[in-house]
Amino acid sequence: MTPVPTEISNVTALTKANLYFDGKVVSHSLLLPDGSKKTLGLIYPGSYHFGTAKAERMEIVAGSCQVTLDGTDPVLPFTGGQSFEVPADSGFQISVTEGICEYICSFLD
Repeated sequence: MTPVPTEISNVTALTKANLYFDGKVVSHSLLLPDGSKKTLGLIYPGSYHFGTAKAERMEIVAGSCQVTLDGTDPVLPFTGGQSFEVPADSGFQISVTEGICEYICSFLD
């Protein structure tokens, strides 16, 4: 498993936040020199469903969450330093029971 980055260099950070679920999920978009995009965000306690157009890799920077990928049954736990991938044209349910879950979302081709 590749370690979760502690720093992302040479990016353009968009200052307008992406707010979801009444501000309980907040992210900022990062544009990389190669044209790819990532978001860097926080998830407050609650349970949320996200749909995906492109495949995504979610890297948990800090905190913990439980994830169920669409079309699967198991609830999988993730903590800081771990990651999971979501197929394109799919989605996932993510739950945070305490604290704040910090993440990096990479959009995959």
